[in-house]
Amino acid sequence: MTAFGVDFGTTNSALARADSDGPARIARFSRGGGKWTRTFRSVVYFEPNPEGRGPSRELAGPRAILRYLAAEEPGRLVQSLKSFLGARDFSATRIFEREYRLEALIAVLLRKLFSEAAGVGEIAGTVVVGRPVRFVSARSDEDEELALSRLRAAFATAGVEDIVFEYEPVAAAYHYERALDHDELILIGDFGGGTSDFSLVRVGPNARKERASGGARPVLGNAGVPVAGDVFDGRLVRALVAPALGLGAEYRSIFDRVLPMPRWIYGHLERWHHLSFLRTPRTLALLFDLQREALEPERLAALVHIVREDLGFPLHRSVEAAKVALTRGEDAAFGFEHGPVKIGAPVTRAEFERWIAPELESIATCVDGLLADCALAPADVDRVFLTGGSSLVPAVRALFADRFGDKRIRSGDELVSVASGLALRARELAA
Repeated sequence: MTAFGVDFGTTNSALARADSDGPARIARFSRGGGKWTRTFRSVVYFEPNPEGRGPSRELAGPRAILRYLAAEEPGRLVQSLKSFLGARDFSATRIFEREYRLEALIAVLLRKLFSEAAGVGEIAGTVVVGRPVRFVSARSDEDEELALSRLRAAFATAGVEDIVFEYEPVAAAYHYERALDHDELILIGDFGGGTSDFSLVRVGPNARKERASGGARPVLGNAGVPVAGDVFDGRLVRALVAPALGLGAEYRSIFDRVLPMPRWIYGHLERWHHLSFLRTPRTLALLFDLQREALEPERLAALVHIVREDLGFPLHRSVEAAKVALTRGEDAAFGFEHGPVKIGAPVTRAEFERWIAPELESIATCVDGLLADCALAPADVDRVFLTGGSSLVPAVRALFADRFGDKRIRSGDELVSVASGLALRARELAA
């Protein structure tokens, strides 16, 4: 018997296999130079074709990033595809004269994820795929169904047609439960790149027996909010990057009025996968016009350079580095340089926490609402298991420590616990 779990994430993806017994095995992926990682960066890279008839090569994951950074003539790097699954206004994009539907783009990533995974063998048997409680771009139940149908089609295109969906925080509960020798009521908090999702689940020996006998799974409730790592990054961009690129600056209109720079331009900067939307002939023409009429044209020149050179990935990698530094310490130095663009600024953890305070409040409201819907108080929860990259942000952990007490919080395997749990869930279904 083989069972697989696939965690297709906004920022990172992971793959795990569970056999008849024992823990799940996490796939490894080469980063080059003899280095390996347990996560697969959720990016797709298309190399330009000198003959101009579509891309000459498709890459994904760590190999895609290495190729993109080393290319003399960069191609097209596409990221955060999961964020578009529930968006009805996005169905396809044109890459080097060839149109790619969203499902096809995701299928490129999945095929590479499967083919480059080491240590788990060929995908076969029962396959369980993670899904958020609420897709980041979904505005209705119909949008949620659209997201699932697109994701199912992408897997079918990648060669895996028979899949089962599972909520990602519920999957993390399977990972947490794998060695538990007593019963607990746990709150799972899964913090990804696009969404923060929560589940209240009863786990332990009695829960396992109930599931094995065909009884109802003891999931008390689920909730989610479209706030996570990408939004946190966006707040750093707004505070540290956008002002250097013209946010708050002014230009002189054709009617000789002095007006502020359009804020919608900088909104695209805050989500790195939206930066390429500015790289259209029409928008670039607008940016050149604004630069010509700007009272501080050098700031707009820096923005034009970033957009024209499609520097979303390296820019946000610098932002991510600052965020990680603030997770480990009380202050950090943000820096980004490319050609004529030089941005540097100190930042403190206190400032960062102030900038993300509205998002933290949204997370707190979601958790409190889930407890209320299940008629539970924080004291009724035995443990809180936090997973996902953004669970490492100190302000996120403090939010749960304030409600449940630090002694009840558990964490670990933040980037692969969902994949592990999905594989264990698949094994349970296959048994």
